[in-house]
Amino acid sequence: MARKTPEVPAASLADIAFMLLIFFLVTTTMDVDSGLERRLPQWQEQQPEDDQQIKERNVFVVLVNRNNDLLVEGEITRIDDLREKAKEFMLNPNNEDNLPEKEPMEVPFFGQVNVTKGVISLRNDLDTKYGTYIAVQNELVGAINELREDLAKSKFGKSYADLERDQQKAIKMIIPSRISEAEPKKAK
Repeated sequence: MARKTPEVPAASLADIAFMLLIFFLVTTTMDVDSGLERRLPQWQEQQPEDDQQIKERNVFVVLVNRNNDLLVEGEITRIDDLREKAKEFMLNPNNEDNLPEKEPMEVPFFGQVNVTKGVISLRNDLDTKYGTYIAVQNELVGAINELREDLAKSKFGKSYADLERDQQKAIKMIIPSRISEAEPKKAK
């Protein structure tokens, strides 16, 4: 009589493989890349001649070198001080000559308002640490967001996020987010 070879139950192998798959899916961490949200302006076929020339007083220059030093408007500055400097630049509360010009504009909910022509220009070195770059970006965007929040609370009595879409649009007209990033360069 020939002996039968024992069979391995195949039904339980599928269960074990499925359980291992679930185990690895649950225990594996997924790294989520964090990035910066930017909306690009609409493409325009031809820009007016006047927009090509931005006066020097309307540009807030922020430079980050390969040593992660921050140079704001020609002065060495700490990242912690950047937000307040950017807010002062964008507001130009005393209409100073070294801060950006303002132009009158009709804005819904506000009427005739003087709106800044200010642009924040950011340039960094290729060897700048990513953490420093993100910290500088956060401060600049934070400055714009704080100005919008303050204006929303003073005009409408509520947070910018709680406003209606057309009210938010009006505030964006008064406090635009104009952050220009120049292509990074390698320092020599």
